[in-house]
This record gives sequence, C-alpha cells and structure tokens, in this order.
Amino acid sequence: MIRFIVGILAVLWATAAVAQGSAWVQIEAHPDQARGQQRAEFYASGLPDVEGYRLSSGWYAVALGPYSEAEAINVLSQLRASGRIPRDSFLANGANFRTQFFASTPGVAPVETVVVPLVAGEETQAEARVSERSLSRQDRALVQVALRWEGVYTSAIDADFGPGTRRAMAAWQQANGFEATGVMTTRQRQGMLKAYREAVAALDMTPTIETTMGVEIDLPLGLVTFDRFEPPFAQYRATSGDDRQVLLISQIGDRGTLASLYEVMQTLEIVPLDGSRTLRRNDFTLTGQNDRIISYTYARLDGGAIKGFSLVWPVDDAKRQRLALQAMQESFLPLEGVLSDTIGSAAQDIDLLAGLAIRRPERARSGFYVDTAGAVLTTASAVDQCTRVTVGEDIPMTIGAVDGDLGVAYLTPQKSIAPLAVARMAQVEPRLQSDIAVAGFSFGGILTAPSLTYGTFSDVKGLDGDVRVQRLEVLSEPGDAGGPVFDASGAVMGMLLDAESGARQLPGSVAFALDASVLAEFLATNGLAMPASAPESDMAPEDLTILAADMTVLVSCWN
Repeated sequence: MIRFIVGILAVLWATAAVAQGSAWVQIEAHPDQARGQQRAEFYASGLPDVEGYRLSSGWYAVALGPYSEAEAINVLSQLRASGRIPRDSFLANGANFRTQFFASTPGVAPVETVVVPLVAGEETQAEARVSERSLSRQDRALVQVALRWEGVYTSAIDADFGPGTRRAMAAWQQANGFEATGVMTTRQRQGMLKAYREAVAALDMTPTIETTMGVEIDLPLGLVTFDRFEPPFAQYRATSGDDRQVLLISQIGDRGTLASLYEVMQTLEIVPLDGSRTLRRNDFTLTGQNDRIISYTYARLDGGAIKGFSLVWPVDDAKRQRLALQAMQESFLPLEGVLSDTIGSAAQDIDLLAGLAIRRPERARSGFYVDTAGAVLTTASAVDQCTRVTVGEDIPMTIGAVDGDLGVAYLTPQKSIAPLAVARMAQVEPRLQSDIAVAGFSFGGILTAPSLTYGTFSDVKGLDGDVRVQRLEVLSEPGDAGGPVFDASGAVMGMLLDAESGARQLPGSVAFALDASVLAEFLATNGLAMPASAPESDMAPEDLTILAADMTVLVSCWN
C-alpha cells in the first residue's frame, strides 16, 4: 500500500491551465473525422455549444464551448453528474485545437448550471482555510492525488494549492453538490480521502513476480485472480465475475513478431475499436473504450523477447481503473525467462485466440466490385444502422447510397484499392431453366473465399409479378445476400436479395435476385457506370470460381 501511494506521489503530470474566456469541456476524441462527425452530431442533438476540432495529434475532438472558466467548470460538473457526457470528460484550454470540422446549430436549450448552497453544518470558508493550513506537506500532496483520482486535477503533485488545485477543488465541490468555493472543508476532504483510500484498499495492488512469464508488476489482486496460462498470455480473471481482467504478455520474438502481435491484439473483443493505436520501433500501445469496458495494452521488445500487459476494466469504474493502470505502468519490469509455447490447454475454437474471444461483426453479407476504383454493390440490410462498414480484409468503406425499396446499397472505399476483377453486366436475359451460379460468403467470413453455389433460373419476375426481380432455384445462406448471380458466361445477371421474412414460408431452394438492369439504373442514378458484358461462350467452372473469388467481397457491419 505504501509503495503504491508513494509511486503515485512521484508522478508529474502536465499542467492544464485554462485561460479565462476560452475554456471547453472536451467530451471525446476519435482517430478519424467521420467518427468524430458522427459523435458530434449525436451530442448536438441534445446539447448546446457542441463543436468539433482537429487536434494537433491528428485526432478529432468533440467539445462543448467556448465558455468562461467558471461556466466550463459548472457545465462539466452538471453534465457529468447527470450522465449526459462521459465521466472522463475534462476541461480543455483549446491550445491543441486546430481546424474546426463541426459547429452545432442554434436551437438546443442551454445547460442550466445551478450552484448548490453550502450544506448546513459545514465550516465557513474562513474556517476551512484555517483547517487547510494545518495540513502537512504529505497531506496536501495526498489531497492532490485524490483530486486527480476524481478526474478533476491534471497538474503536478507538488503539495502546492495553487490556481490549478483550486479549480479542481471547485469542480469536485460542484460535482458533489457543494458550493464551488475552491477551498474544501475538513468534512469534504475527509470524505474524498476516505473514498480514495477505500479504492486503493479494494484494488490491493500487490507486487508480483511471475517467473514463468519473466515479468514483475504490481497487480490489483483484490479484484482479479490468476486463471491460466495460454501462450503468449497469463490470464487473470475478475474475482466477482464482471468484465475486469488482466493479461501478462510473454513470448520470444523480433520486430516482425511485435508488429504481428500489435495487429492480432486489435482483433480481440477486449480491445474496443474506439481508441488510440501507436506502433513504434520497439513497443506499442493500444487503448480502447466502448459502452462496457476500458482497455489498455502495452508491449515492448527487449533482448529477443516481447513482454507486456493488458488491463481491461468496466467503464463505470474509471477511477479505480486509473489507479490500477498507473501502478502497473510504474511497476512493470521485464525479467529473464519467456512463457513456453507448450504451456496451456485452451479448447480449439475459430472464434478464440489463446482462449480470448475474437471480435466479430454484428452481421456479415456479400457484395461485389462494380468499378475499378473499388465501388461495391451489396444488399441494403448489410449496412443498416452500422457504425462502421468494411469489406475484404478490413478495408473501411463509406456508404454511397441506399435504396431500401429495392434492397440495394453501394459502398466506396475510404482509401484507394485495385480490385482484381469487376462485374460485367449481362446484356441478354438467360433462358428459363438455364444454369446460374451465386457467389457469396455463405458462412459469414468463416471461410476466407466465397462459395459458388449452382442453381437454375426459374422466372423473369417475382412471385408477385415484380419484373425488377428474378426468381431462382438455388440453395443459399443469409451470408450470400448481396452476392453476384452469374449466367453461364460469367456475366452478372443480378444480385441475390435477402430471404423473405414473415408469415409466408417459401421452400428453402426459392431465392430472388435484383435484375442487372435495375442495378445498372441504381448505379447510374448515383453517378456510376457498370461495364457491359459482350456475348461470350459458356465459362468453365474452374474459371468462374476464380472470377467469383476475385470479384466477390465479404461486407461486415460493426457496432
């Protein structure tokens, strides 16, 4: 315990002074502008003064302001207390704000900030100052440590109650229903320090030397306990069955291995998509947060071995997470020895990596390239209410247009790509009962290449007479929807639609496709031209399989 507190007192933090009249409440920051824009629009629907700025780091911040310093403190306290902004929101002076990318429109009611009168029975401000002067230097430093734990103080632990500390005290008072005087009473200090000491005691940060891993580190053994070894990890699970867990990392490797681990860790559910990612020459850092967990991972290469740790914590317990993470960062020390690859007995599962769940999309459908720039046609259901859409090997896409009535959407790549093959539009409708083939990711990406399923062209219209739709006789899976339907020559005659849902249950081999002419019209309306197919002879099955693999993509919806 003493070691933990002393370690905290020794850390210096950058000063974050907020200039009068130019203060913001920073809510979130994201690595790409599209996500920043989306979140800014979300907050602007219910809060006033929402602005978005590109930071000097290249990230995109969502903030409220500008306000005076006092207004910013009140807004931060009121909105955090009511749960309308994240608990880790903080005051910012705008020094690293660069280009503005979002400004909210007028019309949202201003935030009412109410200063609550001083609780009866407390000390007067003069009495509080007298009490404060009796504190020892160590006591004053501990108050700053507790204020930092509360998330309101970011300056140095110097035992000096200067302007930064006073602002932090006022913010804490406001958030906890006291008059924001900037001078804490004896009762207020005691209450805050009691909560801080209880958090420290609950964590029980224990110096741990894991000889099997070759790692020394302080671990929160009050809340996690050792579970098992699964190379390259030692896994510690929560004692209470919640989302808390710790991983220690140990494996032989070089810079290539480090880079591979950096990529692999990002596929795990314990590393949420939203967060910073930094890969350097000899180490990497991953952070992430979603509505359930906060995650931090660090690993470094040292003497032919990669050592590191991950801390995964419930998002609603951010204060104790900050304490645990700081102690782990300060105490982490690689030792001799590396975890053997032969240790561990995790059940083999394609959805697991060393016993940890791999992140999977909310749903997966199929699509196909329609131009050389990488535009993709897919079913509308594939992209419905998705935070992020990818194709292939995690290529980020932007939704270009969606036609819900037709059930079709087109996507454009956010970065330049070069498809191996592009769909050619069939100019002549095949004869009824002729052979067709549907390409798609039938099993939602479990297989790395699309499946090709053969069937029959049954009718030029749907069961209800809709001439925009073709009826097929082919066995298909939900993941095939959005995939191309080929005629015998390899030309695309349509796009497979989602199976009908509802009271009417059709035979399993009945499927429907949106006709190629309808697809061409949809693309033309949105400024895209799909190349036409010249009359050709029938394509050999092995050649059609190669064409389908080069043209068909997995479309994944992430939330």
